[in-house]
Amino acid sequence: MTSPAISEADSPAIRLSGIRFRYHDSAAWALDGIDLTVRHGEYVCVVGANGSGKSTLALIMAGLAAPDEGTVELLGHRVFDDAGAHPDEYRAARHGIGMVFQNPEDQIVTTVLADDVAFGPENLGMARPDIVRHVDAALDAVDMAGHAPDDPTRMSGGQQQRSAIAGMLAMDPRLLILDEPTAMLDTVARADIMRILDTLHARGTTIVHITHSPDEAHRGTRVVEIANGHAVGDETIIPMSHGRAAAKDADGADGGSSSLPSDIATDGGATDGTEPTEPTEHAEHADPVIAVRDLSFAYTSGEPVLSGFNLDVRAGETVALVGRNGAGKSTLARLVCALGKPQSGTITVHDIDTVRAGKRERKELRRHVGYVMQHPERQLFADTVREDVAYGPRNQELPADEVNRRVDEALDLLGIAHLADRSPFDLSGGQQRLAAIAGVIACRPDVLVMDEPTASLDARATARIRDLIRTLHARGVTIMLITHAREELALADRVVDLSRSAAPRPEAAAGRRTTGMREMRETHETHERDRADAVSRMDPRVKMALTLLLMFSAFAISDVWQLLAGAALVGAAIAVARINPLRLLGTVHPFLALFAVTGAANVFFVRTGTPVWSFGPVTITDDGLWTMVIYVLRFALVILLGAVFLTRTTPTQMTDAFESLLSPLARLGVHTHELSLVMSLALRFIPTLTGEARAVADAQAARGGGIETGSPMQRARAMGAIVVPVFAGTLRHADNLSRALDARCYEGGSGRTHYRVMAVGARDVAAMLVVAVYLGTLVALAFIR
Repeated sequence: MTSPAISEADSPAIRLSGIRFRYHDSAAWALDGIDLTVRHGEYVCVVGANGSGKSTLALIMAGLAAPDEGTVELLGHRVFDDAGAHPDEYRAARHGIGMVFQNPEDQIVTTVLADDVAFGPENLGMARPDIVRHVDAALDAVDMAGHAPDDPTRMSGGQQQRSAIAGMLAMDPRLLILDEPTAMLDTVARADIMRILDTLHARGTTIVHITHSPDEAHRGTRVVEIANGHAVGDETIIPMSHGRAAAKDADGADGGSSSLPSDIATDGGATDGTEPTEPTEHAEHADPVIAVRDLSFAYTSGEPVLSGFNLDVRAGETVALVGRNGAGKSTLARLVCALGKPQSGTITVHDIDTVRAGKRERKELRRHVGYVMQHPERQLFADTVREDVAYGPRNQELPADEVNRRVDEALDLLGIAHLADRSPFDLSGGQQRLAAIAGVIACRPDVLVMDEPTASLDARATARIRDLIRTLHARGVTIMLITHAREELALADRVVDLSRSAAPRPEAAAGRRTTGMREMRETHETHERDRADAVSRMDPRVKMALTLLLMFSAFAISDVWQLLAGAALVGAAIAVARINPLRLLGTVHPFLALFAVTGAANVFFVRTGTPVWSFGPVTITDDGLWTMVIYVLRFALVILLGAVFLTRTTPTQMTDAFESLLSPLARLGVHTHELSLVMSLALRFIPTLTGEARAVADAQAARGGGIETGSPMQRARAMGAIVVPVFAGTLRHADNLSRALDARCYEGGSGRTHYRVMAVGARDVAAMLVVAVYLGTLVALAFIR
């Protein structure tokens, strides 16, 4: 049944009446009797405690979830009423609604930022020139234009948030709903986003903004408070003028290079441990407990995140690390906790060299250092909260009564003793974060590294964390605190701004924001041309077809000359693709090792040829040795060819190429676009799930256990403990991804347009000729033999 649309002129942007919603695994109502109207052009801020129902309400207002009871009207469409949901009306309404989720990572659908931002406009069927214009404008608005060709899955949390906002802006929605969009942003980035919202509101966009920040809440025209699934407050306010708002946002912005308010005293990013601004009795005369010297770090491909960085932190001192998103704060935290190794420099913690530490030294380090990760709620892995909190103390081999005492104390400090017997996977996001922090506190570290511990927490939970920091500081615990919050900077003895040591963003280095759309487009294209090699620039259909042809032809290789021809071709492909051969071998070496082992088995089963060695009933012949060699080397060629293709082809390109090559099957009713998208999303999320598995392993290691230390049985148990949270993460990502696709108006391949245009060019023709010559050479060598 389809409900008739309502005239938009006669209806508000959102009208909710009697809304009740309950999750399938819960007996309590997440929303219970919500009545809410949002008029066109309003800027409504929604506030409330963690778990109050704000995010659920946002999903219903965005048309991404249907209630159990009530009436929902969105942009003139009655999408839900007593008759149930009306799918056609939901689809029509979503075309004018954009939503930015609480977790931006789940909104990313591909590994090139510009392609990801273009995904929504493609689904809306925009013409390609309009897509290009919208993508450029959206990236420019969030100050990410210089990152257009970069992989958003490898960006910092704050950069991912800006990317997610760009994806929504590119769709030019009439109604924009944002769920805590600035939670992971630095001060300057937060000010940028708020200015964007001001501009959109001034243009007539209706905005619903969920936030824990009082400053952000009072920028709107109304504040609606949600508590325990009920709307308990609805206040019309007079927002500050744009001029006052800009002045407030720019307070201490320092031209966009720093994330600090001007009244906070700081050390530069490349400090050598200068005196704290207000030394405490613990830190005033203490020796450095953390010493960082000439530290440089870069990820696999990209500019250095940290370069020549120096820092001293004295015993008992609380040092706040600040800086723009991507400045290297989280990277530094991981390196200090020996969860990664820099390219150069040294880090000493409690006289332990974390860079060169072996298993014994790392085990000793875990007794001293606690690490609260940026997303600690994702690193829970035990059956109950109590078991998870007890994990670290048990690895310290403490008596059972001492373990229980520490667990009880940590749960009390965080105010979650009543959750002790609950599964950590059944808790709200805020409760999960508190449980994860309790697990670190129970280890009683004398050095505590905390990476944005209050992000996305409500006022009560935030106050609890800040009280905890004060308590630990009074006990003499050395604290390294990564934060963007002004109130937390006041807890520190000293503030270090990493923005001053990190490489500037392209926009900041230029000292200005790019303004002209034509100039911006030229910047994108030049940047991509400079970075792209000949293989990356090939038509993906040609590249995929040729790669598959070459991989299959490798199995026809049977003599030395054919093998040399194959090796020469693969070597040329690696060179043309401008890939470091050693780095490529490092990526595929596990597969090479596997085939080396299986290939070696051939020597025991081939009986022909001249015997070269015998041992009892086992005889190895020269034919057996050659079979082993040819088997291993053929598979090595196949693996290397596949690695070159995957390294130089984005998931979006693979999707488009796969769909195009399968297009004849579409006439037979095969859903080729959907199959292609599934393949693309699988490739996109494999690294994410791998990263989450690594995060759980890091969480275990940071608490003195895990797969890096202990007996074989302990390591096996630790490996098993990774499976549950990764499986839970898979389900969470799948659920969030389905909503993200709906939010980007994905409705299958019908009517979609394309940002990237595939076209066979001269380099593709040249590649086809090279492959043809190579295949002809293999055939000729076979006849000569």
